[in-house]
Amino acid sequence: MKLKAFLVGCLVLTATSIQADELIRIQTHNIDLILKVKDDGRLTQSYFGKHLRHDGDLRWLEDGRETYLTRTADVYFEPALDILHADGNPSTRLRHTAHTTNQLEQGVQETIVTLEDQKEPVSVRLHYIAYTAEDVIKVYTEIQNRQKKGIQLRKFASSMLHFDRAAYHLTQFNGNWADEVKMTTTPLAFGKKIMDSNLGTRADMYSQPQFILSLGQPATETTGEVLLGQLGWTGNFRFVFEVDEKGGLRVLSGINSDFSERTLAPGETFRTADFYFTLSQNGLEQASHNFHNWARRHQLKDGSADRLTLLNNWEATYFDFNEEKLVTLMDDAVRLGVDMFLLDDGWFANKYPRSSDNAGLGDWDETREKLPNGVGRLCDAAREKGIRFGIWIEPEMVNPKSELYERHPEWVLQTPNREPALFRNQLTLDLTNPRVQDFVFSIVDNLMTRYPEIAFFKWDCNSPIMNPYSPYLKDKQTHLYVDYVRGLYSVLERIKQKYPRLPMMMCSGGSGRIDYKGLEYFTEFWASDNTDPIERLFIQYGYSFFYPSKAVCAHVTTWNSRTSVKFRTDVALMGKLGFDIKLTDMSHEDIQYAQEAVRNYKRLKPVIMEGDLFRLVSPYEGQHAANVYVTPDQRHAVLFTFDVYPRFGEQRHNVVLRGLDPMRQYRIQEINLMPGQDTWVHDRTYSGDYLMNIGLDLFTGNKLNSRVVELTAE
Repeated sequence: MKLKAFLVGCLVLTATSIQADELIRIQTHNIDLILKVKDDGRLTQSYFGKHLRHDGDLRWLEDGRETYLTRTADVYFEPALDILHADGNPSTRLRHTAHTTNQLEQGVQETIVTLEDQKEPVSVRLHYIAYTAEDVIKVYTEIQNRQKKGIQLRKFASSMLHFDRAAYHLTQFNGNWADEVKMTTTPLAFGKKIMDSNLGTRADMYSQPQFILSLGQPATETTGEVLLGQLGWTGNFRFVFEVDEKGGLRVLSGINSDFSERTLAPGETFRTADFYFTLSQNGLEQASHNFHNWARRHQLKDGSADRLTLLNNWEATYFDFNEEKLVTLMDDAVRLGVDMFLLDDGWFANKYPRSSDNAGLGDWDETREKLPNGVGRLCDAAREKGIRFGIWIEPEMVNPKSELYERHPEWVLQTPNREPALFRNQLTLDLTNPRVQDFVFSIVDNLMTRYPEIAFFKWDCNSPIMNPYSPYLKDKQTHLYVDYVRGLYSVLERIKQKYPRLPMMMCSGGSGRIDYKGLEYFTEFWASDNTDPIERLFIQYGYSFFYPSKAVCAHVTTWNSRTSVKFRTDVALMGKLGFDIKLTDMSHEDIQYAQEAVRNYKRLKPVIMEGDLFRLVSPYEGQHAANVYVTPDQRHAVLFTFDVYPRFGEQRHNVVLRGLDPMRQYRIQEINLMPGQDTWVHDRTYSGDYLMNIGLDLFTGNKLNSRVVELTAE
């Protein structure tokens, strides 16, 4: 009864010291993370897994391993926390002193556990925020220096999780520009596996800050115990997976501490990045649904709002445009039926006009020769044509060939006494400097003040930090990578506060910067500069494990013109639809098809953007792929199937659906047909049970073929 009373007490605001061998329970509908305080005050992770139904069983839980391992004389494994104290002592021993639990909002509960070192005055607070309905937990740590002198933080993980399973399989996401999020799964054996980044701004260029961990056997879509984890930090990250001599696994997540050691002044508190995770007992599909639902309800900027379809001018004009050409291109947006025209790179700077990528960045006045009447004329033209207007910026970067660099060379990250290394002919502004933060904020603020009709910003970031030295930080250079990201968040928070409903796309030379902390400020992200629809099947598949479709920008372009406009568009319809193409390059039939596809997309947005995604056939499995989106009430669904390069005479199988109501009847209609194209099916109705057990014969032997099927419950 004492244990039950304690657990009930955790559901309301508490601030208490708990006794040895008592428990702290962090729980969602289907997950339990249970911590135990030992008789010497050590805090251990006693259990992490499927929700335990009977409170009385908790008394049988074993002690487990230390929850937040520190560097001490008797620790042989990777620590979560490494401090060099003011007296030179490298050892830290944390002991539990208190905990608090409170309800942040309906279905969101925070537990804070306070740990202290009794010899060296340091406090650590572990924050666990549980999203009950979505089965997602957010963790971060606060480290406070209570000593009279400064201390050195050498490692500072956000989270440490422990597992004891027979086997572990890690799926990571890596790649490069135009070759992002390639999935690789490998077993974990004794020792350490490290995934990290030290690129600074474009930190995700080679590796994404997320992973899939299968516990026991490799998880499938519908079977297996699986953890999905992501670090919410728009900068350098580090994951450590360490298997010990007994087969136990420790997973550490946090900011990469390489060249990021911090001096913590007396009384100062350091907050780590957020780590988000979900645990599913029913495979990858359920884990993805958890993340998608959580993102739409709690994390993604305007997660419940609509998204704008658009036409971008980049592939139609590159840098070669003027006012007249842009206004004419807006007619293409109107003809397609999209919501917005987006002006990309090349519209700014006068002393060094932006006619290529080697000049002009930093000078954010319209180029007079190109836009004699400014952005205002473009806003007016868009309004007159019944569409919205959006614009591209790259506010964190500067070209050496710019007026800004001539005026403020001290605003740029640049190593002393060395020739600056350039990436895409540009340097990075020093966002650790408050004056630079004000300047970057002013880029958006000035445009919105002068042209309040701007409806959208594409915020690009094309370069890593190539010259990691801040004139502003002076003797605290190891603070650069962390303080840069904090400076970025400060700017983005100011924009969000002043323009709370302004949609923005997070872009970084493709997907060089994507994480859920950043997506507090951005409504969507640019998944890759590679818009080849075959490659996009893989890229969008990789992102789908963590991100809902409304966050993933997918455009129809001329990449891989061997594929039809229908194939390219059908792939793009599985994300946030846009076009980057000239209608003069399209046939009359292609334009007719695209117009109908846009109309269908707008009608079906509630299904594609808000519905549950079921990955039916992976592009990694062969020459076919299939996904279906199903509304939560199971009354409406949209099915996409793709044939890439099927082999002659191959054996094909039906596409078996998931997520439908087995008791309902569904009317099947093929949509997005080319003009004059006959459908494979005429006015058929199937039960959900049939569709989820027998399925439909949708794959063909045709190369680069696609089908879109709408299912409506009767």
